[in-house]
Amino acid sequence: MTLDAIVAGVGAWFAAALPDHGIYLLMVFAFIAGLARGFSGFGAALIFIPLGGAIVGPKLISPILFVIDGIATLGMIPPAWRGANRPEVFVMAAGAALGVPAGTAMLALLDPTLLRWSITIIAISLLALLVSGWRYNGAPSAPISSGVGLIAGLFSGAAQLGGPPVVAYWLGGKSDFTRVRANVVLYFSISSVFSAISYYVGGLFVPAVFALTVVILPSYVVGLYGGSKLFGLAEERTFRIACYVLIAAAAIIGMPLFDSVLR
Repeated sequence: MTLDAIVAGVGAWFAAALPDHGIYLLMVFAFIAGLARGFSGFGAALIFIPLGGAIVGPKLISPILFVIDGIATLGMIPPAWRGANRPEVFVMAAGAALGVPAGTAMLALLDPTLLRWSITIIAISLLALLVSGWRYNGAPSAPISSGVGLIAGLFSGAAQLGGPPVVAYWLGGKSDFTRVRANVVLYFSISSVFSAISYYVGGLFVPAVFALTVVILPSYVVGLYGGSKLFGLAEERTFRIACYVLIAAAAIIGMPLFDSVLR
């Protein structure tokens, strides 16, 4: 097979796999989501899932973010393994082993419009949790840790929205921020394995997921890098408020009521 034939074949595959609208908007949303995560450590899914779901649907946008974020954050896993409280992470991951498949089943089986309304409600509720500043202040225990993992896994499987419950739980403990960050990174690296298996079994890894990943990944990575650089230029409170505003706007604009705005 000649090089021209290979290039033509790849081009034909992309043309068939990519959606016929909204690609540039998805790139912009990915950049904003990466920017939010880069300078605050959270918010990527809360921004990208409602907005991207309004363009290509929740069954496509969730596995896209899963693949993009997994590739972009691979380098964070080795230091997290060294710095995390691994027994505590494994207990929470055990809960996620049950929650992720259940959430994935919801993603695969629920009506797309109903799922999008559910994602909007979850996103707004999780934003309220973050804004409230609530933290779990009790001592971590196996039943509670596994329960949090179950809930976070359910949200991750359905919409990649498992971060806020985990962060709220661990930030309230006695561990310092470095240990909490390592715990969170290691937990999501483990729960991502469950998501990969569940998404594959659920038939969610369709060609469009990988075609859009190739197109969108650079924007997300640039956003991550830019956000990390912005971290030192503004007070933490300032850019956290900016993230909250972006998340709220994404949740509202991503409602099915406003589909005409994004299509």
